[in-house]
Amino acid sequence: MFLFPKKNYYKPILRLALPAIAGLSTQMILSLVDSAIVGRLGDAQYALAAMGIGVLMTWALISFFSSLSTGTHVLIARNYGKKNYDECANVLNNSLYIGLALGTIVAIFAVLGAHSFARFIAKDPRVGEYAGDFLFYRFLGIPFFLLTVSYRGFFFGISKVKVFMISGIITNLLNIVFNYILVFGKLGLPAMGVAGSGLGSSLATVFDFLFYFSISTLPSYRHKFGIFRNFKFNKEIIKNIFNIALPVSFQNVFILIGFLSFMALMGIIGLKEQAASQAVISSLFLSFLPCFGFGIAAQTLVGNNIGSRKFAVAKIYGYETAKLGTYYTVFIGLVFMIFPYFTLSIITEDKSIMGMAAPALRIAGFAQIFYATGVVLANGLQAANRTFFVMMSEVVSNLFIFVPLSFLFGKILGFGLLGAWSALPIYIILYSSILLWKFRRDNWEHIRT
Repeated sequence: MFLFPKKNYYKPILRLALPAIAGLSTQMILSLVDSAIVGRLGDAQYALAAMGIGVLMTWALISFFSSLSTGTHVLIARNYGKKNYDECANVLNNSLYIGLALGTIVAIFAVLGAHSFARFIAKDPRVGEYAGDFLFYRFLGIPFFLLTVSYRGFFFGISKVKVFMISGIITNLLNIVFNYILVFGKLGLPAMGVAGSGLGSSLATVFDFLFYFSISTLPSYRHKFGIFRNFKFNKEIIKNIFNIALPVSFQNVFILIGFLSFMALMGIIGLKEQAASQAVISSLFLSFLPCFGFGIAAQTLVGNNIGSRKFAVAKIYGYETAKLGTYYTVFIGLVFMIFPYFTLSIITEDKSIMGMAAPALRIAGFAQIFYATGVVLANGLQAANRTFFVMMSEVVSNLFIFVPLSFLFGKILGFGLLGAWSALPIYIILYSSILLWKFRRDNWEHIRT
């Protein structure tokens, strides 16, 4: 039956998806714990609102460059499917060149402009100051982050997703410890508040890079792939990485611009509405990040099979992965709709914020049921060089539909928080439908591998 996974396909999908979900779930837990730590500061409304802006602005910047992982992942997956192991190493080495150069340049400008960015977004001066402090320290870790995403793309492409899982567990556990110590001033250190969360995350990112570098030097990887044996600058590889990565970069930025605009709208409606929306967004990480685990599996399997010219099999893996991802989002969506207060209690103890956020979380819980299809098929289409189409689908559904409708319902028509959040299901269903249509009708026979 259509609703059930095909036996010959779901096992390879789960072998890749489950370790990816485990690794991504540690990021989800980090987000929840980090919000819980900040939410227990004395001025929780200001701190949570500042953190909401800080996290979204951080994602807006690093998401533009984290697509380096996608470009690396797709090229390595195809070469791995062709059993061209030397070329896998060449892609990784040139990706590391890009990560080091871009990361250093971006970090310098981002750190210098952190407080100006925050004050521009935040309506309340106190929120802007807190958010600026968070961003200053968080942006220090950008060079190490970009080196890390290059390694992620490599290990995803060769189906060694467990390396990412182990890294995620260790790194995010350290991140929680660092954040707790620095936010509240433990072990004799001064209490840094929201800024401590930013610094703790940067310190954890440094460890993450060191972990990946250490794994890549193991004999099993050095001998099979010849990593670091031929550290030669290759313009063609760099060009191919950018051709795949740039549309993904802009798509990621458009997503974050849309949600930054949404958070700014919440600030116009009211400070409590902005804090409540941040609590809802943090809760949604319970669903969104594991969806990306299924997306990683789809990108690897679609890319491997395109590389070996098995186009029909590549499409089947896309459909089957989307099916399995939807099982997860249905379950989580029901939890959000039935038990919103339980979920929100993890984020904050403020009853007024919880009361305001609960109806919005129910709306978001319904919307995210359809999100797995969009995430998985987007990754599958990216593996097939359809990154520009995926990007434009995001622009239309997010910036041209979601943002205007949230402003119309929330501000102009006066429906407030719930009116703004009611635009989310329209956005997600539209985006997923467009990608499903493209995936079904697309012909991949002419793709150069």
